[in-house]
Amino acid sequence: MDRLTSLSVFGKVVENGGFSAAARSLNMSVSMVTTHVKGLEQRLGVRLLNRTTRKVTLTETGRLYYQRSSQILADLDEADRAAGALASSPRGVIRVYCAAAIIRFLMPVIEEYLNKYPEVSLDLDSGERMVDPIEDSYDLTIRTTPSPDSGLIARKLTPWRHFLVCAPSYLAGSPHLLKPQDLAQHQCLRYAYYPNGDEWHFEDRNGEITKVRVNGPALSNSAEALRSLTLSGRALWLAPSFIVADDLAEGRLVHALPQYRGVEFAINAIYPDRKHLPAKMRLFIDLLAKRFASYREWMT
Repeated sequence: MDRLTSLSVFGKVVENGGFSAAARSLNMSVSMVTTHVKGLEQRLGVRLLNRTTRKVTLTETGRLYYQRSSQILADLDEADRAAGALASSPRGVIRVYCAAAIIRFLMPVIEEYLNKYPEVSLDLDSGERMVDPIEDSYDLTIRTTPSPDSGLIARKLTPWRHFLVCAPSYLAGSPHLLKPQDLAQHQCLRYAYYPNGDEWHFEDRNGEITKVRVNGPALSNSAEALRSLTLSGRALWLAPSFIVADDLAEGRLVHALPQYRGVEFAINAIYPDRKHLPAKMRLFIDLLAKRFASYREWMT
């Protein structure tokens, strides 16, 4: 029998002065009220109530137990109200981790959110490392590659693709590059967290996928480090579109295989599986999805 229910029933008997009145107050049968009180007494090994045909009174032990148990129930009610307030209105702290490469896209969303909901504060970390949201105690992570943990919820914010890029000077002194298989003759910069490792995947204009294994002078988990090496003319890089878009537009980098592009990935908001998200989380994720929707055409 549920102990908290039994405590509530016991309290109603005391407050209403009898089993029948408590039963009416709780919309419960008198026999069920009696069963709950007897269950408490048996569990405790003491008598809580003195019963006569005319009235019900507390024993000395029952009086002490009622005082303590009623305080416990009041504390639980207060906890429920506090939790309900947090769930229905945004307040508190959200711990967020995001990939360093997308921080510039995230900041306008954060500024808008904090202006809208001043009772919420954000604890924001960014970097290149792969974090475990649960183990590292993050409420939300924003990733550019798939999460290895299938037990987490991933909400797609926007698709994006890789482009094979290089500095114009690199192509001038390198072997011909007409198809992905030609990469075997080229220097390639590798990103440590590329989902397929050193096997790069390309899609042609007909949607056919080509997979090639590459090698080269550097492996790094820093997108900015790889961008810098690419700009120096040292090698080719299969780069995220959102990192090199400005370099391509201004001619610092060029498409090395314009007839091919990397396979599609997504920027995802990732969080633990929860049936009831707090309002602060739900509203932040909704705003992320709304604002990143405007990046979709540009990203792809």
